Amino acid sequence: MATSAHILVLDDDQDICNLLSRFLTKNGYQVRTAGRGAAAKEIMESQRFDLILCDHRLPDTDGLKMMQHIRSVSPGTQVIIITGYSEVRLAVELMRKGAFDYIAKPLYPDELLMRVQDALAAKDAPTQTTTSSPKSNSSKSANSNTYVEGTGPTSKNIAKHIALVAPTDMSVLITGETGTGKEYVAKRIHEISKRANGPFVAVDCGALPKELAGSELFGHTKGAFTGAVGDKEGSFEQAQGGTLFLDEVGNLTYENQIKLLRVLQERKIKRIGGTKDIDVDVRVIAATNEDLRKNLTEGKFREDLLHRINEFSIHLLPIRERKEDIELFAQHFVTLANERLGRSVKGFDPVALKHVMEHDWTGNLRELGNVVRRAVLLSTADLITAECLPATVLSGPAATSTNGRSVNHAAPTDDGLRGVAQQAERDAILSALERNGFNKSKTAEQLNIDRKTLYNKLRSFGLEV
Repeated sequence: MATSAHILVLDDDQDICNLLSRFLTKNGYQVRTAGRGAAAKEIMESQRFDLILCDHRLPDTDGLKMMQHIRSVSPGTQVIIITGYSEVRLAVELMRKGAFDYIAKPLYPDELLMRVQDALAAKDAPTQTTTSSPKSNSSKSANSNTYVEGTGPTSKNIAKHIALVAPTDMSVLITGETGTGKEYVAKRIHEISKRANGPFVAVDCGALPKELAGSELFGHTKGAFTGAVGDKEGSFEQAQGGTLFLDEVGNLTYENQIKLLRVLQERKIKRIGGTKDIDVDVRVIAATNEDLRKNLTEGKFREDLLHRINEFSIHLLPIRERKEDIELFAQHFVTLANERLGRSVKGFDPVALKHVMEHDWTGNLRELGNVVRRAVLLSTADLITAECLPATVLSGPAATSTNGRSVNHAAPTDDGLRGVAQQAERDAILSALERNGFNKSKTAEQLNIDRKTLYNKLRSFGLEV
């Protein structure tokens, strides 16, 4: 279907820019490209984009700095980070800073188009979600936002806490690493609460530009500031009678923390530029991956506000510490991917499942969902095989280095020094593949071997990438 959405592709690889430009243009989008951050900034001065596909590593900047610039000059623009699987942790961190999603190289057309469509749909969708219909409960597989209850003791304890706090009006603080499913838990609390027929409104405080956060939360009146061409309802008014979910609440400025505290104390808001108090009946659920108590000692977060939002707390462990639930979550993502991609994959073969179970999943559910979706896309059989998984998942458990990148450390094996050498060679090939976007010709050239030798080594290591 033709669309007028404008997309900027930012990547220093001209071949990728050309390929993406042709592919996206063919699918009805209006596309421009840039090879450096400076060039992208110049283009953005004269044109607004609905979506920017941004490579994490650029000659003159990186994904984080570009995200900060995009958020400051065009807060309504969606961003998808292009990265390698070795940088999943960094990509997920960029999502915490406001990126919509990440996509790992090598890029596959169907997967790319799906991510682009999702990002543009989210941009155009209203922030308010009404859950007056229990459809998410009647058909779990049909709703990607469905809460999936694990079978392990930790998951059962979380489900117990949700059931206890949901019927109350207590404020809830959900903590845990990025990607552990904090919004899923918040929605589950809403779905089984007395407010289930009211709206559920989610606000990503980490993605809000500081100067617009107050307007987003509390609304504004016409003429309150430059660009305020009319009155606007804030998230509190949109969530009237329902639940307001404040994700990454630790990112709110001190000024907005004071305003939020007032709302929680008095149940009244005042729009920016307004003089009238507006009564609000809203339950607040907040989430963070930061240590807010540490932020207290550093003067970054108000202690009285922490007490207000933390009437009840739920902590979500990373999925690497909930190994017993990984298979269940992975199967859930297979079902979702089947429906989205029109496939009928049943699950994983034993070898692939072993790799999935042993991987560290530093990006938690977000990373697992992305890997499974790509595996379903690549699968040509009823079961996902190891060949459908990215190299970093096949390489086994990863240790995190001091710079945050996932690496494997060669260690003595039953084969002694020979085993260490093989492991080092394996790691070197994986690293080169990811640096070159899984382009085997470039990888072979960089490693000073021919393409046939590279293929033979990949097969010997069980890495068909």
